[in-house]
Amino acid sequence: MIINILLAVVGFALLIKCADFFVDGASSFAKNLKIPSLVIGLTVVAFGTSAPELAISFSSHLSGNTDILFANVIGSNIANILVILGLAVLIVPFNIENDVIKKQIPILMLVTLGISVLFLDNIFSSSEVNGLTRSDGIILLLFFSIFIYYLITILSHEKDRVKADEKPKYKLLKSVIFIVLGLTGIIIGSDLVVDNVAAVAASIGLSQKIITVTIISIGTSLPELITTVVAAKKGENNMAIGNIVGSNIFNICVVLGLPVVILGEAVTTAFNFVDILFLLSAVVLLWIFTAIGRNIRRYEAAILIAVYFGYGVYIFLQ
Repeated sequence: MIINILLAVVGFALLIKCADFFVDGASSFAKNLKIPSLVIGLTVVAFGTSAPELAISFSSHLSGNTDILFANVIGSNIANILVILGLAVLIVPFNIENDVIKKQIPILMLVTLGISVLFLDNIFSSSEVNGLTRSDGIILLLFFSIFIYYLITILSHEKDRVKADEKPKYKLLKSVIFIVLGLTGIIIGSDLVVDNVAAVAASIGLSQKIITVTIISIGTSLPELITTVVAAKKGENNMAIGNIVGSNIFNICVVLGLPVVILGEAVTTAFNFVDILFLLSAVVLLWIFTAIGRNIRRYEAAILIAVYFGYGVYIFLQ
């Protein structure tokens, strides 16, 4: 157990340092190409930090453990907003642009509502189990293609507004190297933390579901947490919030949709309406708090964390 704890600490250190490289690289990459940092946050940063979730989804589906597939995405998306964003704001409060509140967060709400309808078969189609079919996965990937098209329109309209006097910290090639090295270190560090914390949890008798929904979900969201905090500290507010919103959209549409389309139907009896209700509530709270004052205050961040605590209690009592 001592070795597991030491390896987890090493993983955290690697996460923090590599997130620094990753954010600097992504910021410089955006400035070199005159791309709005929001677009980079919604794509390169968001998709990159969701790499652990995608790997877990494929491996869990291949092994036949589809409960982990759903726990991975549902748990991670709840954790991203309630815990990751909540902790980030407690550490470094930051403002949120109006476009994010009026456009990106509503898109996330639409995608989350979509997965809710597709997933809850025991409510909408009288099935005994919940899950996703290949056709559901194709619908999710179509949602994602619409999101990508939206990002392209942002790029075409906003590119000219990127300040010409914003000098990149690194040249283009060095920016790409920092992105690749930083992301690689983030994924390795995340794996070290998740694997070793899960081993410690199992050794003290926690159940597989509790480990998956809490430790693994939060653990695979560590890249989002560290990247969001580092981005906010560096003044890259758009990248910080874009990372959370983009990661959640990517998780639903691709991390769930792609394995189902490629590997076939996935069902579960472990997740139900209550889990989806917490998922929807997290997105609604995000929209309400940001719409009120174009930021999330520390007491609102505390509310987000408290709601996640309530979800944790529900999981433990099941």
